[in-house]
Amino acid sequence: MQLYLDKLAAVAKHFNDGDSHLGFRKLVDCVLDTQDKNFYKQCISLTEWKEAAPRSEADLKERAMELIQQLSTAQFEIITDHVPLLEVKQLFKTYARGRFSLGEIDMTIHRGEVWGLVGENGNGKTTLLRILAKDLKYDRGELQFWVDDQPMADYDLRTKLTYIPQRTPKWYGSLKSNLKYAAAHYGIKGEENELTVLMWIIRFGLWNFRNHNWDELSSGYKMRFELARTFLRAPKLLLLDEPLANLDVLAQQLVLEDLRNLSMSLSNPLGIILSSQQLFEVEKISDNVLFLKKGVPTQLDLINSASDQLTVVELEIHSSRELLNQALAAFEVEDLKFNGGSYVISIRRENGMSELLTSLIAAGIHIQYVRDISQSTRRLFL
Repeated sequence: MQLYLDKLAAVAKHFNDGDSHLGFRKLVDCVLDTQDKNFYKQCISLTEWKEAAPRSEADLKERAMELIQQLSTAQFEIITDHVPLLEVKQLFKTYARGRFSLGEIDMTIHRGEVWGLVGENGNGKTTLLRILAKDLKYDRGELQFWVDDQPMADYDLRTKLTYIPQRTPKWYGSLKSNLKYAAAHYGIKGEENELTVLMWIIRFGLWNFRNHNWDELSSGYKMRFELARTFLRAPKLLLLDEPLANLDVLAQQLVLEDLRNLSMSLSNPLGIILSSQQLFEVEKISDNVLFLKKGVPTQLDLINSASDQLTVVELEIHSSRELLNQALAAFEVEDLKFNGGSYVISIRRENGMSELLTSLIAAGIHIQYVRDISQSTRRLFL
């Protein structure tokens, strides 16, 4: 149980450092790991107390530490083997009259991994997700799903594989009643139904919205509802089409952090594939990134291995091109592009960002924006 004790210690540190919002979310993850109704009750009680009135950081920390101490006695099976969940080999699809084709796609996603699927609109992201979700046929290739190292039958996919499209259907009644109905449909009955639903309501920040209906929720909270409903069925593989669409920057970060943390659950790790145009945010939490351009795939790890000796920088400046050229004179410039708003500079030097910045500043260049995109699919968009 050392992995779990280490996880609890990290949660305690968040509270000690004053990061109570993050600490609370991570604490809920630790409670969910146990799959224990008694701990669920304690977490729900803590949430009721926390949300009933404004609480001081010190009071919240004290109550949280008490629960952390209780959780340190928990016993449950920890899953550490990250076995394959999905294997895709030479997957290819073309539409009538050859207007668009996708592939060939090769990828293997393991338990506990997050894959980002990026690319501009109309380049095949949704098509690929629908194929993986068994919602769309493909022309050739292999698609194999696994559970515990055993091939997964199509029947098992109904409960183990979940696909959330970008546009989800409207529902009626309260948020909580819909989740309770979904949980009952998944076989969760009685007291367990109530406790499990409340735990996922807490986990996705829906406590103060649990009695709201569809029309009273923002796009962000509707997405959180869909995620809560999905996690009620404890999926092994989750496919998400543009989950960040219509979310503000903070909501995007929270959703991505939640997905990353939940994928690494000690008792129920899962694989996640999500599509998005938010490159930097998705890359932060992904184990691998697949870039699609006109249906043709490129994996981020392949991009990186092919250009290990390059530093690629996106740069916006309030200085002349001539002054920039002078600052770059000391470097072996592989490529220099200007798209009307920013420069993309590729220099033949590994990890050369610090040296490049030093040279730019020494030359008196006024830097408005700079970002190292050496390890980013952003390079493929520019």
